Amino acid sequence: METETVRPRGRVRAFSPSLRPGTRAVAVWLGGLCALWIVLLVLSPDALWVAFPLYFLQLHLLPTRWGVAAVLVTAAAAITSFVAHRQEIAPGAFIGPLLGAAVAIATVLGYDALFRESERRRELIVELVATRAELAEAERTAGTLAERERLAREIHDTLAQGLSSIQLLLRAAERTLPGDAPATAHVRAAREAAQANLAEARSFVRALTPPDLEHGSLAAALERLCARTTGPGLTVRFAVSGTPVELPTPYEVALLRTAQSALANTVRHAGAGRAEITLSFMDTSVALDVVDDGRGFDPAAVPVDERGDGGFGLPAMRSRAATLGGTLSVESAPGQGTALAVTLPVAGPVLGEERAA
Repeated sequence: METETVRPRGRVRAFSPSLRPGTRAVAVWLGGLCALWIVLLVLSPDALWVAFPLYFLQLHLLPTRWGVAAVLVTAAAAITSFVAHRQEIAPGAFIGPLLGAAVAIATVLGYDALFRESERRRELIVELVATRAELAEAERTAGTLAERERLAREIHDTLAQGLSSIQLLLRAAERTLPGDAPATAHVRAAREAAQANLAEARSFVRALTPPDLEHGSLAAALERLCARTTGPGLTVRFAVSGTPVELPTPYEVALLRTAQSALANTVRHAGAGRAEITLSFMDTSVALDVVDDGRGFDPAAVPVDERGDGGFGLPAMRSRAATLGGTLSVESAPGQGTALAVTLPVAGPVLGEERAA
């Protein structure tokens, strides 16, 4: 047998479904009970003592506003009955019923406030647990992506570059050998094997690249990043300068990650209304500029966040650029916006090797 637990939004209820608070059956039952009590009041003034449990019943079964009104009417009926039967007006006739009504109202309202606070804290705990789970998942995802980027960079910088150099040397050796020399065929076979392995290594690198770079170029990935970046009153534009060329995968990853970090800082800290990313292709280098018109900051006095990562992630961006032989510069001042520029040296032969195979 399946059971269902229903959490009430108000006070805890412990009645059968036919007497569930707020239903018509409750109103009829409670009205009949009060009518019976009034009959008892008419017959004997001692029935006023029944008013005290009746207070709590009314406050429990009726909505707060109607419950308080019913308690006050019940107290007035008790006082009226006492005065009518005793033919005198005594302080006790007023103090007893009114004090009982005040105690009942204070007790029930206090319990309601305690229950609401308990529910609020329970909901906060549920949200906290969910947030911790999301944070843990985000950290695992970030760790996985970081490890994939590290492997891609290592494969590109060691294995792929080594195979590329071997291929170039074998091609040079093949050109210097006579066409009918016995070693020519072996050199050609070695060069083709190196070329095939280089293509395989580069396919590994592509498989380990961030998802944003799996479909399309770096420019397309940056344009998508600008389109999905949102903030209060923030408009993000993207522009390309120069003739786009295919960059080595580590270069594209570094530039994309830098743009992501810079835009995240703009959304979280800058309070900017406009931001622009420009990707510039030059003869011997590629540059990424991220400019916003936000509140700016003093680069010489960058705060350190709670995780110990100082400078809004600037050290990580500088390290990523330095790994590829590039530079990162930041120009900013309080109230004057921020301009971040990353420049990576990219020689023509490197681009040619990246397109090879």
